[in-house]
Amino acid sequence: MAASDRTVLQFSSSSSSSQSLSARVHPLVIFNICDCFVRRPDQAERVIGTLLGSILPDGTVDIRNSYAVPHNESIDQVALDIEYQHNMLVAHQKVNPKEVIVGWYSTGLGVTGHSVLIHEFFSREVTNPIHLTVDTEFANGVGTIKAYVSNNLSLGDRQIAAQFQEIPLDLRMVEAERIGFDTLKATTVEKIPSDLEGMEASMEHLLALIDDIYKYVDDVVEGRIAPDNNIGKFISDAVGSLPKSPPAVFDKLVNDSLQDHLLSLYLSSITRTQLSLAEKLNTAAQIL
Repeated sequence: MAASDRTVLQFSSSSSSSQSLSARVHPLVIFNICDCFVRRPDQAERVIGTLLGSILPDGTVDIRNSYAVPHNESIDQVALDIEYQHNMLVAHQKVNPKEVIVGWYSTGLGVTGHSVLIHEFFSREVTNPIHLTVDTEFANGVGTIKAYVSNNLSLGDRQIAAQFQEIPLDLRMVEAERIGFDTLKATTVEKIPSDLEGMEASMEHLLALIDDIYKYVDDVVEGRIAPDNNIGKFISDAVGSLPKSPPAVFDKLVNDSLQDHLLSLYLSSITRTQLSLAEKLNTAAQIL
């Protein structure tokens, strides 16, 4: 694909026309993109790839999977391995037939001139594809993740620019995934948190949320802020989902679960020790 004279215009999500479409990305996609960036060829400055998922009933683009696509970039052109792209899609849909192409991704902060050419290719694969950018260089101190859609701007019969507009992006994850994602967001990581450290971080986050809810309820009762029926419904649903059990029974459940967890850690430690001994004995027997 050769570069054209068209320019790229990038707008923030404050633009009104971009509010009609939103995207939701799962952490597996972000982890996969980061892994592909780490394993990229030495001469490659960035990696690009295909996004897979589905369209939810409310129109949200649900991005659940991805794979990298080999490409070469120069100043005036960009080349994609189209055969590899199609072969990967066929292989993936044999395992997940309900997942289709919903867009493409690239590493880096924002869109570039070559983004127009790549977006045109994916526009032939799917209508109105999503362009996801992941800043793996931590240009702003954090790994910025943004999603865009593109519209063509024309003057008469002549197309003069490609307009990329940022759309709302929701990063959905369970608490265990959030701990791993927060660890990856930091520019430097001393060590990966253990299970107990992850549980402690989860409890601290939960207590902070409870404090926020407690303060909100007090403000509503005291008349400092106006009540919101939607927030009240969420609080009611959360309280209603709690198990109605006596404190003694709840403490026993927690203690039993903790003991089971510690037993699993102990058994796994014994297994590793046995494997290490078996390997050393096998090595010694081969030498003798």
